Parts: sequence; structure tokens; C-alpha cells
Amino acid sequence: MWAYFERILDSSMFSPHGICLLWEPELIWLHVVSDALIAAAYFSIPFALTILVTKRRDLQFGWVYWAFAIFIMACGLTHVLSIYTLWVPIYGIEGIVKAATAVASVVTAGALWPLLPKILAIPSPFELQKVQAALEEEEIKSRDAAQLLGQVREAQRALRESMTRLTAVVDTAVDGVILFDAQARILLFNPACERLFGYRVDEVMNHDIGMLMTDEKRPSPTGHTRRFATGEAAGLRKDGSTFPMNLSVGQAWQDGELIYVGIVHDLTARKLTEQQLQQAQKMETVGQLSGGIAHDFNNLLTVIIGNAEHLSEQLKARPDLRQFADDICESGERGAELTQRLLAFSRRQLLQPQTIDCRELLESMLKLFKRTLRENIEIKTAFGPGTIQAFADRAQLESAVLNLALNAQDAMPAGGHLTLSTELAAIDEDYRALHPEVMSGSYALISVTDDGEGMRSDVIEHAFEPFFTTKEVGKGSGLGLSMVYGFAKQSDGHVSIYSEEGLGTTVRIYLPRAGAAHSLADVQESEEAVPLGHETILIAEDDPFVRSSVILRVEALGYRVVAAVNGKEALQRLRTDPGIDMLFTDIIMPGGFSGWDLADQARRIRPGLPVLFTSGYALETLVEQGRTQAQAVVLTKPYRKAELAQRLRDAFAAATVTS
Repeated sequence: MWAYFERILDSSMFSPHGICLLWEPELIWLHVVSDALIAAAYFSIPFALTILVTKRRDLQFGWVYWAFAIFIMACGLTHVLSIYTLWVPIYGIEGIVKAATAVASVVTAGALWPLLPKILAIPSPFELQKVQAALEEEEIKSRDAAQLLGQVREAQRALRESMTRLTAVVDTAVDGVILFDAQARILLFNPACERLFGYRVDEVMNHDIGMLMTDEKRPSPTGHTRRFATGEAAGLRKDGSTFPMNLSVGQAWQDGELIYVGIVHDLTARKLTEQQLQQAQKMETVGQLSGGIAHDFNNLLTVIIGNAEHLSEQLKARPDLRQFADDICESGERGAELTQRLLAFSRRQLLQPQTIDCRELLESMLKLFKRTLRENIEIKTAFGPGTIQAFADRAQLESAVLNLALNAQDAMPAGGHLTLSTELAAIDEDYRALHPEVMSGSYALISVTDDGEGMRSDVIEHAFEPFFTTKEVGKGSGLGLSMVYGFAKQSDGHVSIYSEEGLGTTVRIYLPRAGAAHSLADVQESEEAVPLGHETILIAEDDPFVRSSVILRVEALGYRVVAAVNGKEALQRLRTDPGIDMLFTDIIMPGGFSGWDLADQARRIRPGLPVLFTSGYALETLVEQGRTQAQAVVLTKPYRKAELAQRLRDAFAAATVTS
């Protein structure tokens, strides 16, 4: 036993709770102040109860107040320890105190429930009024009537005080308390229930308690309260939203009628804590920690580098001031190099890079795919012109492509099309502004495209995280995409995902070209004579960083820009601004409708309005899958400045021909 206590009291292996909060001052002081106020409130309650019991010797159940005082004192002590463990990891002592609190709570609850019938058995005011009337009639006949009447009045006063105390306990309880009869009609609804469910007392009194439950937990009209189960359930608020709760239902008799007492405990915080714990367990790797830090720094560096580059372009006539902007950009790039080192910290696999013919590699893997994938998966290839050679580890690249093909098969349970393609691609400074860790230059690109279920945006955000998976338990480790990501990064390449629900997914792996330096000379030459414009472009984009980059690039081409964060705002802008000449929208749009829906509604407001779509899929793929018309103008992501400029003019030209 002593060894057990030594083990749980040893805090040398633990870290203070403040580490979980990343020592964020606002969060630390929020917890300290909240726990301190709660502890102070808890400690004040036992003193009040002590004064009450010592002053009121006539209380019949005085020992209950002592038990409740001990329980409340223990609760307050747990909050004090919660403050202390922010800095000192005495979790063993905290656990012992919580165990003592649990014992005190169980003893108090166990002692309180047997007393409930006795409390409910106290005579009702109506009965006391009858006794009082009888005593008043007998007062004429006996001198003792006055004394008896005084006793009755004292009993009434004690009853009122007892009811007042009980009402105070119910009204101040943190958990919801609902009293209802055998027909499931609500008789009592405490303030905690008002906060939980959003109803006022007068809105629920004498109504069926089923209005507070979701359909699957709502009792049938014939079952009534017998159908209520004690345990976890889903509560239904007035606004239609639901929340997890723990429902405890007990029963008692009052005036010969069966009544029920329901205790509702909100589980929202606990469920959130459980989810956070599960996420924290997945993230207990050094690589994920460094990746998260790098991501945050990259977001900052994206804005710094992007604005510095734009400022440098605007200061061509002032070399003295332009040098400051170049220094800012150079410092930002050095910061990006530091974040790149953090991303590479967890990638310790030994690679053996060599020159790889991407076309030959994909062709050699076709036989493997035909043997490995299901027969209802149709495999196609698409190769760009010229020789496409990458400098990478062949075995790791084959493993990465195979992983992507297997993921694509899982996304097409009823069969579909799998397209393997390779081509030369260039990453310019505009794309690098959104992805500072990527070197600008010419790359060998390998893409794996399926027309399966697609991914939600929240899934895409976590797709490369280790152990993250949407598959059933036992059907996926969550390491496939993270391995692809690590391989691409360690090879000085890049990987990206483009996906839409119901449309499919494209994963692109950018690898360094064999024998090619990271140069954008050919790209810059093609962008020197890009077509410019002067029209007003309405840009609908929900991502703030992407929106800022697109606005900067479109304005650099001479256009006036009106921005909207979603489809609803875009339509409002279109109605209020008659000078808008074109809609430029992503196919994926928040707010309940896609870019195609936005374009349809926009053309109802402004017939003949030119529309330029942007998508991770090529126009040919969208047409083949029946997602758009062949005459639609689509700008495929990622795109260079010259492609953007040309597609803008193409959209204007297409609208002119149609009209």
C-alpha cells in the first residue's frame, strides 16, 4: 500500500498542466482566476452551513448539512489544487483529494436520497390549514387550543423555511433539476435548466418533457416516463440545437401520486475534453509539434514576404526605399528556411535519390495497379510533352504513388476512374507566397486523380497529420498521406491536395527536376508580355490568405477588385455595385452553394456576366465527369501570372461571343 502511494505521489515524471496550455498567459490566468473564484465560493458555503446548523438547533436533519459542508469543502480544495498543478505536477495529491471528494459526494448523495421521502412526507399547507381551522374552532372549548395553534403555526414556519432552503438548493444547483408527473408533464424547471435548454419556466410548465429530448430518445405517448433511461442522451434546445447530457431519473410519491425527479448534467465540456485528449494523444510526436510551429510561422511569413514583394514592385523608382523592402523579403525567406528545418526535423529516413523517368515509372507501375486494384477501377494515364525526369528516391516514390492509388480506390467503393499523370510544372513567386516552404522553379509533377467521394475541407486540413484517418477502426493507420508528405518534403519537393465532395480528389507531388536548377527565367520571360486590363473583377474567395494573394495579383494586372468572403456577400456586392464587369470564383464556396450555383444566381441578376472559375481539376476532367459545360472558362490551380492574365481575357471574350 505504501509503495502504491509513493508511486502516485511521485511527480518527477509528469509535467505541469500549464504545458498543455502552452503557457499562454490569457489561458493561464483565465484558469487561475476562475478556479480561485470557484474555490472561494465553495469555501464560503461550509461556513454558512456551520453558522446555520449551530444557530438552528431545531433542524431535524442537521447532520445532512455537515455532510454537505464537507463535500463542498472538498470540491473547493480540488479547484485550489487545479491552480497549483498549473505549475507543479502534484497529480497524485490531486487524485487523492478527488478520491476523497468522490467518497464525500457518494456518502452525501447516499444519505440524502433516503431522506427525500421523509421531506416529501411533511404535511402540505392545505392539510395544515385544515388543522389550523379545527384548532380555532376548539379554542372556545379548551384553554390548550391556543398552545396547540401556536405549535401548528411554528410547524408552518419550519415548513416554509425548509421549502425555502430546498428551493434555494434547487435554484442554485449547477445541474438542471426537472420535476414531472406520471404523464410526463413538467412541474418544476430550475434556472440551470433554463440556461441549458433555452426555455423560460412559463414556456415548459405542464408541457410534455419529451419536448426537451431528441426524437430517438423521446418517450412514446403510451410509454411516458417508463421509457426514460438513466444515462447519456441528447438534449434538444429551444433553437433546435442539441447537446450531450447525462440524465438521472428517480421517482417518489407525493400526496399519493407518483412523481419523477430528473437531474440533467451537461456533458458538452467533458465531450470536448475527450476529443481534445484524443487529438493530443495523436499529436504526441515531435514531427507533428514542429510541423504545427512551422505552419504558424509560415502563415506570418506568407503575409510578410507577399507584402514585401508587392512593396518592392511599387518602389522601383525609389531604390533607397526598395532596399528596405528587399531586406524584409530576405529576412522572411530566412525565416522560411528555419521553418523548413523544423519540418524536416522528424523526417529521418535515408533516401537514395537518382534520376527517374516519370513517364517510364508510371508505365511500369500499371501492371502492379491492375493486379492490386479492384476490377471496377479503370486506370488511365496522361503524359505531358517532352522528357519528364525527377531527382528522387525511386522506391519511396513508387511507395508514395501506390499509397495514393490505394487511397483513391477506398474513395471509390462502387468503382470509378483513376488517372495517373505527369508533366513539367513551374512554381512561381505568387504560389510561393501561399507556400513559403516551397522553392520556386521548375518541377516534375506526378498527379493521382480519382472521381470518388472527395473530402470535406476540414478533412483536407488534417489529411497529412500522422494517425489522422477517416476510415473505420482497423482499416487504416492514418500514416499513408503523412508518409507521402514527409517523402516529398525530404526530397525538396512539395505535395498538395485538391478535393471536392462528390467530385473526387487530386493529389499532386512536385519533385525536383533532374539536372535542372531552381530558376524561373523561362516563366518570367513568358510573363513580361501578359495581357492587362482595366475592368472591375468581383473575387469570391473564403480563405483570407488566398484572397489576399489573388487580389494582389489581379490588381497588378491593372484591374479594379471587389472582394467577397462567400457567395452570399458576392451576390450582395453584385446587386449594389453596377460597375462590376466579371465574377471570379472558386468552385468550392462556403455558405451552402458552390461556385457554379453562385454563377447561375449572378447571371440571373446580371445576364451575360463573364465568369471565370478556378479549380484544382482541369476543364477536361470537369466536362468528362459532367460537372460543367465545355464552354466554361476554368483556371486550373496552381496557376502562374501569365495564365491568370490570359484566362481573364478569355472569360471576357467568351462572354462577348455568347452575347
